[in-house]
Amino acid sequence: MTFARPTLPELVQRSETELATRLGLGALLERSVLKVLARTWAGGLHGVYGYLDWVARQVVPLSAEAEILDRWAQLFGVTRRAAARAAGSVTFTGTSGVAVPLGTVVQRADGRRFATTAGGVLAAGTLTLAAEAELAGLAGNTAAATTLSLATPIAGVTAAVVAAGGLVNGLDPETDRELRERLQAFVSARPQGGSVADYEAWAREVPGVTRVFVLENGMGLGTVIVLFTTDDDPAGPIPNMAKVDEVLARLTDETRRDSRPVCAEVFVEAPIPQPVSVTVELTPNTLAVQEAVTEALAGMLRREGRPGGTIRREKFIEAIATAAGEQDHDLTVPAGDVVVGPTSVPLLDVVTFL
Repeated sequence: MTFARPTLPELVQRSETELATRLGLGALLERSVLKVLARTWAGGLHGVYGYLDWVARQVVPLSAEAEILDRWAQLFGVTRRAAARAAGSVTFTGTSGVAVPLGTVVQRADGRRFATTAGGVLAAGTLTLAAEAELAGLAGNTAAATTLSLATPIAGVTAAVVAAGGLVNGLDPETDRELRERLQAFVSARPQGGSVADYEAWAREVPGVTRVFVLENGMGLGTVIVLFTTDDDPAGPIPNMAKVDEVLARLTDETRRDSRPVCAEVFVEAPIPQPVSVTVELTPNTLAVQEAVTEALAGMLRREGRPGGTIRREKFIEAIATAAGEQDHDLTVPAGDVVVGPTSVPLLDVVTFL
């Protein structure tokens, strides 16, 4: 039987009744000392019940929080993914021959700062140096061509911009929800020396990896193709080569016993994006409902879409129908089921509202 935690008003009533009964009194006067004592006592008990409620959540991994969840995860060899700094390159322009030292700090308009991890001298008026964010987190990711300013001006340097490829791979620490999902997946599918669940768990240890798809014998007998996405990356769900190399290094790390079997040849690739367009006659056709429908469709494709799979047309209808504010709709495109390519993932493209 589930324990029902008493509310504060219930505890106040119990305290007043207990005092009145023990002292042989009738109803306590509204402004009496006993009334104040009863409320004070009830408030203290309410805090104790709250603490016990928190303790009860921590004794089960699926409801544990923060550092207690970390301890549960460590018991099974699962570690919370740490935050990562965005990194890339910054291009400086100015007078040839001017030196830009290691550790030069540049910043965005919002104050986010980055420091060069190398130094150099401008040649032909430009110089591109590697740089990384001073603080870890998603907020450090910055698009290419973003204008930066020098925190401390350098004579002869007139401008700084984010180079091609941007400053990428910045990540926030793994949330409790994400860690719980990984822990639950690990406990539900214990290591089997190279099962599909093993490859999914190993790949998801890499920061930024969200969905993982394992193709058995994808390149022939004894081979495994691992495809994955980075759905939380502002640059998009298709990973860059640096992230692909990072996942491959994790899966083939010979210093770890929990890596791919010695007899398996592993290939790690970024999936091919497969754009999916939708046309729908929507009622009411307002901006708020359009945004809700677009969000619902994107979420459905993320849940249902996998390489080599088929997304039934009914899933599109269901996603639109569950969008907040939708009253009626008529789906025109797609006219039938969507077949996903063998190494592709579906991504929502153009949504046309009629």
